[in-house]
Amino acid sequence: MNIDFTYENPTRIHFGKTALDHLSEELSNYGKNVLLVYGKASIKKIGLYDEVISILKKAGKNVVELEGIKPNPTYNQVVEGARLVREQHTDLILAVGGGSVIDCAKAISAAAYCSGDPWVRYWGNMEYVDNEVVPIGAILTMTGTGSEMNSGSVITNEDKMLKIGRVFPMHNLAPRFAILNPEYTYTVPKYQMVSGIFDIFSHLMEQYFSGDDDCVSDYLLEGDMLALINATRAALKDPRDYEARSNIAWCSTTALCKLLAVSKEQDWMVHMIEHQLGAYTDCAHGIGLAIISVPYYKHIYSYGLHRFVRFAKTIWHVDPTGKTDEEIALEGIECLSNFIAEMGIPQHLRDVGATEEMLPKIAKSTIKCGSYYICDTPGVLQILKEAF
Repeated sequence: MNIDFTYENPTRIHFGKTALDHLSEELSNYGKNVLLVYGKASIKKIGLYDEVISILKKAGKNVVELEGIKPNPTYNQVVEGARLVREQHTDLILAVGGGSVIDCAKAISAAAYCSGDPWVRYWGNMEYVDNEVVPIGAILTMTGTGSEMNSGSVITNEDKMLKIGRVFPMHNLAPRFAILNPEYTYTVPKYQMVSGIFDIFSHLMEQYFSGDDDCVSDYLLEGDMLALINATRAALKDPRDYEARSNIAWCSTTALCKLLAVSKEQDWMVHMIEHQLGAYTDCAHGIGLAIISVPYYKHIYSYGLHRFVRFAKTIWHVDPTGKTDEEIALEGIECLSNFIAEMGIPQHLRDVGATEEMLPKIAKSTIKCGSYYICDTPGVLQILKEAF
């Protein structure tokens, strides 16, 4: 553990089939006015909307709704939510849905009482949030982002063609509580299920492929990856396998609650490229990550060869006999590619709405970062061309 760190996580998790039973006790900690934020009609189809509304009414809450949050939540939706918070004097923002809904709730909370232009201050300049914020609660219906137990928020500014993620202060913009019942994820279509699963896997790899110090975090990351692979294969056979779906849900939460990242430099370049892909195509986040990951890791593996060899042997059980380190590392990346195909994820950017004309724009607007190696714009463009 060669990097000093401070760890903090204020979110209280209620996990399991009876998790919603805890909503009433959580609501008792907040005032009367609740902004209920959710996506499309899915929470109504599964009956969760009616259950939540009933609990809110029994608790004596005044409820205002903001529905229709997109899979890539937009800044215009943030602005609308911030307006409602100010007008209704909101005491709690309750996000019901997947990570996009929770991300949007965090952004609304940060922006509502911001002095100045929230986009410029909090997504452009990445300033510290120094204004009043509104507490957030979450009820999860789709796993993937881990947003239920962290302070990250990814927002798309459609006018500027930018999709930017940032991490807000944990102590005031991580959800105060989160309700995770894996049964709520059963009705998510397979395409969205595997998108969320690869988002989880990518979170783990972004943290894993950094440093060679053999720290505790590396072993925890490997454990999460192995658990996720096993649970994914079970869920592909039976999407209503509670054990599998609960393990996927907890892998998602633990993957990005910061615990696995301590003492890690981290990479995040795959996410940066996909964010701009999402800004131009509205591609499902995890699907874009899967398509970009293989060409990206083939581009940078030689700079972190030791870690890619470990990944191949530990995660994919590659037999190293008679092989060079380079051959082992590349075989591990090929195993990753096979796992993506096993989930039925598209293999090419052209399959998710990207065009050749978009690629230079995506490459130019991508925020450059990395651990073992930092790609420049021509490097990002080459990766996109290989993914296309």
